Amino acid sequence: MDQKTDMKSLTFGELKAALIDMGEKPFRAAQVYQWMHQKLAGSFDEMTNISAELKGKLAERFTYTCLTPVQVQESKLDGTKKFLFRLADDNVVESVYMRYHHGISVCISSQVGCRMGCRFCASTLDGLERNLTPSEMLDQIYAISRYTGERVSNVVVMGTGEPLDNYDNLVIFLKLLNDERGLHISQRNITVSTCGIVPNMRRLADEKLQITLALSLHATTDEKRKRLMPIANRYSLSEVLAACAYYFEQTGRRITFEYSLVGGVNDTDQDAAELSEIASGLCCHVNLIPVNPIKERDYVQSAKARIAAFREKLERNKVTVTVRREMGRDIDGACGQLRRRHIENA
Repeated sequence: MDQKTDMKSLTFGELKAALIDMGEKPFRAAQVYQWMHQKLAGSFDEMTNISAELKGKLAERFTYTCLTPVQVQESKLDGTKKFLFRLADDNVVESVYMRYHHGISVCISSQVGCRMGCRFCASTLDGLERNLTPSEMLDQIYAISRYTGERVSNVVVMGTGEPLDNYDNLVIFLKLLNDERGLHISQRNITVSTCGIVPNMRRLADEKLQITLALSLHATTDEKRKRLMPIANRYSLSEVLAACAYYFEQTGRRITFEYSLVGGVNDTDQDAAELSEIASGLCCHVNLIPVNPIKERDYVQSAKARIAAFREKLERNKVTVTVRREMGRDIDGACGQLRRRHIENA
């Protein structure tokens, strides 16, 4: 039997063509698409204005991605919720729900595991298992909406995985998420993180989307960056920064530099001065992240006074800077921690 098609990963045009090919009228595509992407139906059975016969035909031809939480942790500190979802092949991925004054933000994973090897991240400890499909990325958001009954307004692709290592699926996901027939989340409310895969940063720039690109910078010299991030052995800092400048040139969107402050490693006054110099040459915003300690690594978070001094030095140099609010610290809030604990206990 032919392999089934992943229905939730199809664009509206592709779904319409597939249903016409099955002998269905075009309006059926609009109905099915709405059930998937607006009403967030959990299965074909929930599509109440679709006949039993058509549901049967759809089930024969398509798979229907619907994630259910294996575990949900809720922070007593700030209401952040961390979800662990089981995929159809029994792999698990995690997502985070965060409430801000501007709305609900969800941070999703783009891969099962990660092969980038960043030294301070739990996501990469077991390597890469596989890429997520567009539907598996989407349904992390849909499942959280189904669970909480709340509309998601901001999406961050910054959970487990390197999004630009799953480029083609990522771009389909972004277009589905932004589609006016679906959740229609504004591209300006979507952030995609990368550790610096230069060719795909440039490809993304050429898509001319209006999303925010966040670069995991974390160090101000090639030598220091190589110690923290193996990807720096492949692409130099000058290449990565040139790709950031190209992204801004093509899209007009300000770059975000993510900078994890690791005590005694990248948080000195000299680091702050070098970061100021890098930032002054680009239209960017620096997001300082107090690193989440993980037991498998010996990196520690910078002291609060050091974080404040680092921020102050950047501000004195006229760099736009924020310190990321720590959310969900009491519930394995950092990327990869909950999934790793689940795997260890399985």
